[in-house]
Amino acid sequence: VESQTLPVGVVHGPLKVIFLQPKEPRMVWRRLRLRGLIALVTVSSWTCNISPAVFHFEIVVPPEVAEGPLDGRILLLVSNSDEPEPRFQRLRSLETPLIFGSDVENLIPGEPTVLDVNLLGFPIESISEIPPGEYFVQAVLNIYTTFNRADGHTVKAHMDHWEGQQWNRSPGNLYSSVKSVTIAPSSGGTVSIALTETIPPLEPVEDTKYVKHIKFKSDILSNWWGHDIDLGAVVVLPEGFDENPQARYPVVYWHGHFPRTFTGFQEEPPSQELTGAARERAEGRHSFFQDWVSGKLPRFLIVLMQHPTPFYDDSYAVNSENNGPYGDALTQELMPRVEEQFRAIGEPWARTLSGGSTGGWESLAWQVFYPDMFNGVWTFCPDPVDFRYFQLVNIYEDDNAFHPNSTWKTSAVRPWQRGTDDQVRFSQRDASHLESVLGSRGRSGDQMDIFMSVYGPVGDDGYPKLLYDKRTGEIDKSIVEYWRDNYDLRHILERDWETLGPKLVGKLHFYMGDTDTYFLEEATRLMEAFLEQTTDPYYEGSFDWGVRQPHCYSGMPEFPGQTSYQRVLPRMLEH
Repeated sequence: VESQTLPVGVVHGPLKVIFLQPKEPRMVWRRLRLRGLIALVTVSSWTCNISPAVFHFEIVVPPEVAEGPLDGRILLLVSNSDEPEPRFQRLRSLETPLIFGSDVENLIPGEPTVLDVNLLGFPIESISEIPPGEYFVQAVLNIYTTFNRADGHTVKAHMDHWEGQQWNRSPGNLYSSVKSVTIAPSSGGTVSIALTETIPPLEPVEDTKYVKHIKFKSDILSNWWGHDIDLGAVVVLPEGFDENPQARYPVVYWHGHFPRTFTGFQEEPPSQELTGAARERAEGRHSFFQDWVSGKLPRFLIVLMQHPTPFYDDSYAVNSENNGPYGDALTQELMPRVEEQFRAIGEPWARTLSGGSTGGWESLAWQVFYPDMFNGVWTFCPDPVDFRYFQLVNIYEDDNAFHPNSTWKTSAVRPWQRGTDDQVRFSQRDASHLESVLGSRGRSGDQMDIFMSVYGPVGDDGYPKLLYDKRTGEIDKSIVEYWRDNYDLRHILERDWETLGPKLVGKLHFYMGDTDTYFLEEATRLMEAFLEQTTDPYYEGSFDWGVRQPHCYSGMPEFPGQTSYQRVLPRMLEH
């Protein structure tokens, strides 16, 4: 096809529109519902020249920068500021930059990828809606790896390089310098951006007297993913560890997002220049260090685990259809290695669990799924523990994630993130639309997608079968029972209390702010209601509710600046 005329074929009944491009297309087809009609249009990338009268961006990887072909996701950021550069600006804030995303497959360096007005973005949906003005623009290519998994599926996703699934910092990803441009979509024109820079490898983290790091290839996960997958841990040693080589120690497995190292210590007092919340945090870290080395705190090993997946910065520490056997790998490979190398007691009575948010759910899940391996969990602000309140979505009764059930009122009113004054900063629709820009097929590397990849089944295409459509909010009722039976922790406890209850007496301890930033308190209240009515046996645990406390409440300090470690380690020792 030599001309720019786009042949259109129309058939009576359902509308079918096909845009043909001059070169061999590399495109992603999107289905748009138009009042009962179906249109098939190309809205992702292609390699062709289009009229400069239609405003667009052209992104190119110079041949000298990378060898092709490349797979991945191009992310384009448009901002009012270049401090920090757009790729480091917060996307979940009221000052978020504009962001647009496009899949690329078999991208040949030197060939431009066109991002035009059809591409969906966040928080505005089209490049054509950018108000005329001066902007700073930057683009990143989040590179995908091909995985030939043991379940028979082949998928493409980002391979973590020990940065914790951060596309803006991941070694090997390509990015452009920040460019100042004038944008006036109604006047047409082209903005060309070259991805000339490569994110360098991370510097290794050094061991200290008290903080050690291990990393090794997991045979269990590597065999499943068809690619080398590493596990690791950051181990905090008690005072006297080197001086007492025969001593053995209890372990607290502290769950949470990917930690590069342990940041809970500050050996020197905070400088006088620090004020406000920063000073409080520094004083807390210094206080914790003093208590740790003086022997005031019990001598535990604190183990922070590292287990990023191609879908997120951690696996949620359980076996799942989309992420693979991470529960097996962590309990059968990582735990024995840590306990042998660092002289743990290695008995169930000497293992405890803790963590907050993601780590809150993970630590509770480990106590529930492996009740004979651990002797208690102190969980802070856990992710939804009852899917009748998956944040504010009842996955069993609601038809749509963006709004409550209603015949006529279908505006996207359901909140997702708030301040302690109850001002909504993000809606469920906002969070979902942002993730649909960051990655297709559940590959955003963000929060809702890891829920769906962990809790949900595999789709026919090998990618996670999503609980709901990220653009419309429509819930897929065919998979809610799978979520319930495998990962709804309150449901599992109630279903199996006859066998689980005797193993969990005195072991379940919850901390939750009643104004949690992500509305996690509602599910926790349902968990409390169930546990408080248990008999034969009664659970004999505890709930600590923080009045007007946000995410992530971990109990009120006994003195200013006290850390969660200082609060729960003595309770673990006593138990």
